[in-house]
Amino acid sequence: MAKRTPNSLGSQADRSIVVLLLIDVINDFQFEDSEDLLGPALKAAANISALKKRTKLARIPAVYVNDNFGKWRSDFKKLVDNSLDNDTPGKPIVELLNPDPDDYFVLKPKHSAFHATPLDMLLKYLGAKILILTGWAADNCILATAADAHMLEYDLIVPSDCVASSSESQKRHALELIDKTLEGRTTKARDLKLNVLARGRLPQRPRRSR
Repeated sequence: MAKRTPNSLGSQADRSIVVLLLIDVINDFQFEDSEDLLGPALKAAANISALKKRTKLARIPAVYVNDNFGKWRSDFKKLVDNSLDNDTPGKPIVELLNPDPDDYFVLKPKHSAFHATPLDMLLKYLGAKILILTGWAADNCILATAADAHMLEYDLIVPSDCVASSSESQKRHALELIDKTLEGRTTKARDLKLNVLARGRLPQRPRRSR
């Protein structure tokens, strides 16, 4: 493979064993029963924003993976602009998590970030082995993404305060499945030692009593 050089836009190709995924955070929240998810998502968005600032400092790339909401003539920028330019319920969240110019993005047609998308190819290009999953809903797209990531042999970390569901019980059940079935690590974002993760060292899983 040829040695990587800065591309025509002047940006250096990233290499990182850890990647931050932001799943479905660009959302206008104009769908049925969205009010149940909006409050928890706004709270989680503040935590995601703080975590993303830390990952930037640690040179960990951020990848936005977003539903295209069946709008096949749209693109990621239009999804962002739709929420920012209109007075949508999701606007405060998108303002918090507005992508930076050097972030990556992938559009997905279904629940999992991997289904019918180039995400796995992008992650291999970046050299990723460890994925930090954030976004919503924990019991839907986060869980589906975690299942596919596990099958593809990525190590998973899901900060419990950086994901949201319509109810706390749904979120708790999803995190339990990720922890017990998919061998993920669930923790608070503030407890993530990013410099340690960047060296490929995962946090220890808590011992469970038999």
